[in-house]
Amino acid sequence: MLFSLAWRNLWRNRKRSLITISAIVFAVFAAIMMQSLNRGSHEIMIDNMVRFHTGYVQVQDVHFDEEASLDNAFFWDEALQDEIRQAHPRVGLLIPRIETFMLAGNDHSTRGALVLGVDAEAEQQFNGLKDLLAEGRFFEPDERKAVISEGLANRLQLAAGDTLLLIGQGRYGMSANALYEISGILRHPLRDLNNQTVYLPLSEAQFLLSADDHITALLLDIDADRHKQSVANALNERFRDDELIAYTWPEMIPELLQLLEFDLAGAYFLGAVLYLVIGFGFFGTILTMTMERMREFGMLVSVGMRRGRLAVVVFLETLLLSIIGVLAGMGVSWLLLLYLHFNPIQLTGDLAEMVVEMGWEAVLPVSFAADQFYMQGVIVFGIAMVVFLFPLLKIFRLNVLEASRT
Repeated sequence: MLFSLAWRNLWRNRKRSLITISAIVFAVFAAIMMQSLNRGSHEIMIDNMVRFHTGYVQVQDVHFDEEASLDNAFFWDEALQDEIRQAHPRVGLLIPRIETFMLAGNDHSTRGALVLGVDAEAEQQFNGLKDLLAEGRFFEPDERKAVISEGLANRLQLAAGDTLLLIGQGRYGMSANALYEISGILRHPLRDLNNQTVYLPLSEAQFLLSADDHITALLLDIDADRHKQSVANALNERFRDDELIAYTWPEMIPELLQLLEFDLAGAYFLGAVLYLVIGFGFFGTILTMTMERMREFGMLVSVGMRRGRLAVVVFLETLLLSIIGVLAGMGVSWLLLLYLHFNPIQLTGDLAEMVVEMGWEAVLPVSFAADQFYMQGVIVFGIAMVVFLFPLLKIFRLNVLEASRT
């Protein structure tokens, strides 16, 4: 009965109720869209860093983090593979890499380059590396060929089929110099890597660097990001007596996370301002509704309705307004985000060039993170509870005689 009474009271003044609901819908819609666009760009950045740089979990020699040297590479064989796979059921694909810095050059100039020895098939399964080729083809595992990033190729004025010179130092100070035919040019999504990366077959890189059967990093793919910490803990427990350690991707790139958190703080601040404004609008509606109905409240109390039940009716009215507004706002936001997911907004002009330079696609990405939807309901419910304090106080302080004269 109380719910039915609250519902009928809500629509006695349709304009007022619809204006309040519209304001809530707009607030929820605007907050979700701001967070979704922000998080969308962040998710792409993190996804690229995880797939091309760190992996969800990465295994290293315990000394490699302090001194990223080939001298701190570790032995990689089938026994270690089996040990890692047995450490945790969530461990999936294993992506071995050996990396070092060398001079890359042509016949008249050199540039600093990050040389990565990779298992091309494992990389393809993990991050689609071969799909990034802009020219030529990817090398086979037993070929003595190289694939270089587009930025480095432009700096050295090299193309597919040209010869690349690598000069550097291998493990334990051994000389590491070689000439390689360039089989392909790769357009890397991470700008820094696009400007300096050389890919070699893993076995060839190990031979060049005098590091047979050794790698500097092992990237792990897992079935869900939320399991990364449990996988790392299980590996570290198993490696307790070995010279190996497992890191999760947030542990490897904390600076990026801090930057993203700082960027999100701006969106949260704008959302807070938006909800503050809408909270005052909501309060104004409830204030008007309460003052207009003081005589009604007085008459209901005078004929025997308990103040507690009257307060429940007003609470249900406030709650219904909030629920309708939140659900409508979430529904509109979800439909628009779904459309933008399949039909992303394409950026053009200088803005598109700037975004591409930063290593992203020239589109506005969106996020479907569940918490950005349900958190809006929690926030609006909190606002409704604060606003409800006013009619609650009015009802329990109500003077029946004075109210009947208003």
